Amino acid sequence: MSFYTYLLASGPYGTLYCGHTDDLASRIWKHKEKAYGGFTAKYNVVRLAWYESHEEREYAFRRERQIKKWNRAWKIRLTEELNPRWDDLYETLNC
Repeated sequence: MSFYTYLLASGPYGTLYCGHTDDLASRIWKHKEKAYGGFTAKYNVVRLAWYESHEEREYAFRRERQIKKWNRAWKIRLTEELNPRWDDLYETLNC
């Protein structure tokens, strides 16, 4: 089983949200459907801009906490290293 840390964006350079999960495709779909309500639904933060996989839940959780402490510029740099066009990576998931 894999665990994931991910960043959602409302659009290129838009509002950002960081989370972690053990089922990335399902979690992102729920964000897109606004099933959770709250922050991501309110600000339409539904584009999967970045993610990484981990072998243990604790690592994914720790990485989420680390990224949440970062300033915005660091999060943007992290995203653009993998996804310079800010594509919605949800469409390319194979997990």
